[in-house]
Amino acid sequence: MRLPRMKTIKHLIVITICVLTAFSCKDATKKNSKGHIEEVGPTNNKTVIPKNVLDSLINNPPKGLVWIPQGTFLQGAVPQDKMAMQHEKPQHKVTVDGFFMDITEITNAQFSEFVNETGYVTVAEHKIDWEEMKVQLPEGTPKPHDSIMQPGSLVFKKSKTSISNLYDVSQWWKWQIGANWKHPNGPESSIEGKDNYPVVHITYKDAQAYCKWAKKRLPTEAEWEYAARGGKANTIFYWGDAPAVLSQKANSWEGEFPVKNTLEDGFESTAPVKSYPPNGFGLFDMAGNVWELTADLYNINYYNHLATKDKISMNPKGANKAYNPNNPYIKERVIKGGSFLCSDSYCASYRASARMGNTTDSSAEHIGFRTVVTPKMLLGD
Repeated sequence: MRLPRMKTIKHLIVITICVLTAFSCKDATKKNSKGHIEEVGPTNNKTVIPKNVLDSLINNPPKGLVWIPQGTFLQGAVPQDKMAMQHEKPQHKVTVDGFFMDITEITNAQFSEFVNETGYVTVAEHKIDWEEMKVQLPEGTPKPHDSIMQPGSLVFKKSKTSISNLYDVSQWWKWQIGANWKHPNGPESSIEGKDNYPVVHITYKDAQAYCKWAKKRLPTEAEWEYAARGGKANTIFYWGDAPAVLSQKANSWEGEFPVKNTLEDGFESTAPVKSYPPNGFGLFDMAGNVWELTADLYNINYYNHLATKDKISMNPKGANKAYNPNNPYIKERVIKGGSFLCSDSYCASYRASARMGNTTDSSAEHIGFRTVVTPKMLLGD
């Protein structure tokens, strides 16, 4: 079946007020001037680092990170991927410089250290500003009742019966007041004993704050996909093309979505990091578990733009403006990797080329992140 595309808007509260296009599943085909593409900034400026200095950094990587060597690859859906969506096409040649990447998704323990040191309060914990929120919604959208306009986030709920329309995501998502990174399923839930689980209910704004504190940054979409492939250039998954071993390789949904999870992979929701084998670069959970934020703006025309260029794209940093006709009122960033909710009947975004858009202030139970750092950043350049 044709796979839906998952979208979110500010705080995801609009699901509660009937603006269900936030998780639009339609292929985007309409184009206008808003879809014009320009690449962000210079893409080939380099500072030469002496080989002995670089070798020393690579041989002694920062704690919790692994070196991803420079390489050229074909970004986007491989020809044999029958589940690929149009916005994953066409393939285009990209080169990325070497960088260090977190071996795992940022965990609750790591995020707790950041919060304890800085006092940072995540978006999901902040009071909702209707004046700020309504500019991202269709004109005339009514203000929801004050009982709904409370800090919270989106949490998953199982359906009691089979669902024929997998485009209506309100059937398995609900706005949960009091849900945030410390209380993933609502105010009565806790992350106690889950230090090594990925932190969730994280927005782009939250991830950027963490990166500033950690002196790191979010990966570009190209860096993320290159790293996720783990050295395998032309396969659907990081382990190859075989979906039959999915439950052994990634945390995803087995069984009838969203009614029954058979737990074939051992987990119903998030799994502790390193629960599944690493890819060829030594990275864990680059498929499934939680969606991971990237730095790139989401623009449905961007891959077409790169593919029409006559040369290899060097360190692409994404489009200079976001564009998604299904969500015309908001700015989205690319998320990658899929989550524990992806199944072969819905989403299937544990594939390396899969990509979605997420607004900078939207959080949910299945969204987290990991960071990268370059040799130049480590040397203070």
